[in-house]
Amino acid sequence: MSLLSDYVKKEQLLKQLEEELKRMEGDQRLKSELEFKEKLEALMAEYGKTTRDVIELLNPKADNAQPAAAQTGSTGGRRKRKLKIYKNPNTGEVVETRGGNHKTLKAWKDEHGSDTVESWVVRTED
Repeated sequence: MSLLSDYVKKEQLLKQLEEELKRMEGDQRLKSELEFKEKLEALMAEYGKTTRDVIELLNPKADNAQPAAAQTGSTGGRRKRKLKIYKNPNTGEVVETRGGNHKTLKAWKDEHGSDTVESWVVRTED
């Protein structure tokens, strides 16, 4: 891509963004939100408060909620799968797994069938 064509594209993009900005500036909702923001910032300056102070004042539990989630160890919100312990009655071999992607378990299911292998569950733990 030549430098000139890149310049022309960016110039068109700039014009498009300027038009969108003009439309937004005419929106009464934006004007109202900007006015609120200015008044809030002035009030915060008058009383010497920071954004964090205001958030803590309006929602005292918001700051405490994040560390509690971090302490539980749940990063994605998914609960830990139960541990299943299988014992092959033919060989006496034991497999402990939290999912169905275990190599030996897959081999057993291929050889004996899924229902049969599921009947080999000795116990389930959290």
